[in-house]
Amino acid sequence: MCRDYSITKHKGNTHYQVYVTDSYGREKGNFFTELQDCYDFVYEVWEQEKPLTDKEVEQNLLSRAILDCIEIDKNNNKQPILD
Repeated sequence: MCRDYSITKHKGNTHYQVYVTDSYGREKGNFFTELQDCYDFVYEVWEQEKPLTDKEVEQNLLSRAILDCIEIDKNNNKQPILD
């Protein structure tokens, strides 16, 4: 994974919206009134990132397996059943 961030402020809004992805793929978001606070948040997230836990790795693998099954069903013109 690679680090990424986006900062937006929509017309008429008083707050900036910031989304950050750390190098392990975790995503975090927040709102700030000052642009500098957004940049501080980005650096804070990146400075505090930790490797994925075993539980997070398992959840990511399970999620990808389910998505792959759904894609196989779609490719075979079958309606995916998720219950």
